[in-house]
Amino acid sequence: MLRRLFLWSKSVKEIVANGLLYDFYGELLTEHQRMIYEEAVYNDMSLAEIAESYGISRQGVHDLIRRCTKTMQKYEDKLHMMKRFEEIRKETDAVKLLANDQQLSDAQFRKKVVKVTKRIDEVLEQ
Repeated sequence: MLRRLFLWSKSVKEIVANGLLYDFYGELLTEHQRMIYEEAVYNDMSLAEIAESYGISRQGVHDLIRRCTKTMQKYEDKLHMMKRFEEIRKETDAVKLLANDQQLSDAQFRKKVVKVTKRIDEVLEQ
């Protein structure tokens, strides 16, 4: 799968970002778009295999996948769900680190947890 994805993407980071886009916004695509996108990404089918299965050209499959990615990126640009998710994940990781810090007193721990939860609330309110 990665071999084929590299043909469409410039980096592993972009591949991961496209997977996250689909996780967050894939349900907003049409059923036809989802089916073809999943065939390429999750079922590791080549453009030629997908084109043959759906009776369209390889270029048509390629264009559809690119359009899907652009559409999902537009959703992210407007809704910022992935960005918020990553920020919240970062803050929950901070809470986990605090919980394992044996050096902190109970008062210090509570103070830091309150600070982190305030940051999570700010992210959620954006």
